[in-house]
Amino acid sequence: MATDETIFDHLKKEIPVDEESLLLKPDSSVGLVIVDVVNGFCTVGSGNMAPTKPNEQISKMVEESARLAREFCDRNWPVFAFLDSHLPDVPEIPYPPHCIIGTQEAELVPALQWLEKESCATLMRKDCINGFVGSMEKDGSNKFVDWVKEKQIEVIVVVGICTDICVFDFVATVLSARNHSVIPPLEDVIVYSRGCATYDLPLHVAKDIKGAQAHPQEMMHHVGLYMAKGRGAKVVSQISFDP
Repeated sequence: MATDETIFDHLKKEIPVDEESLLLKPDSSVGLVIVDVVNGFCTVGSGNMAPTKPNEQISKMVEESARLAREFCDRNWPVFAFLDSHLPDVPEIPYPPHCIIGTQEAELVPALQWLEKESCATLMRKDCINGFVGSMEKDGSNKFVDWVKEKQIEVIVVVGICTDICVFDFVATVLSARNHSVIPPLEDVIVYSRGCATYDLPLHVAKDIKGAQAHPQEMMHHVGLYMAKGRGAKVVSQISFDP
C-alpha cells in the first residue's frame, strides 16, 4: 500500500512547481501583502481554526513573514496586512466560528504586532476568504486597489495563510484584475512559498468530524502553489535584498 509520502512524491512529479529566487533592489516598486497571519490561524490553541499543537510549516511561515515585513519597513517600502475578522453572528460557511472581532484570534501574531505602529504599513480587517473582495467599500472603491495605485506598486510579494484558500483566492483575483487593467500599475504577483502555510486535517481525523474534508497539509500547500502559478503568479523559494 502506498504511503502518504510516496503519494506526495508522485504528486510533486506529476504537477511540479518550478520555484525561482527573487532579488529585490533599492529601486524596486514593490509592496508586501500579508494574508491573515493572525492568532486564530497561527497560534496554538487560539480557536477553532488554529493549530492544536506546534506546526513546523506554520511556524516557518510566521518567521518568514515577520522577516520580510521587517526588511520592507526598514526600507520604508509599503506593506498591506489583511486580518481575518468576523462578527459573531455572521457565519462563514463551511468553516466553524473563527477570528471573532474583539478577541485575540483576530489580532496579528505576537511576531507581527509591531506592524501596527509602522507608518509604512496598512492594516485591513476582512470578513471573507478573498481579501480582494474584502477590500471593497460601500462606495464601490477598493482599498487594496487604491493602495496599489497610491504607492505606484508594480510588484507584490504575497505571504500568509492558507496557501490554498485565502492566499490563493486573493492571488487569483488580483491576477484577473491585473489582466483586465483594473489595478495599474501592477505587473507581477509573487508568491513566496516559505512565507506561506496551510492547515493540517488528516483523513483519519476528518472522517470523525461532520461535514469536514480531509486536508493534508504538505499536499494542499503544494497544490495551492501549483494553482497560483497556473493563474500566472511567480512562485519563489528565496527572497534576498540588494543593500
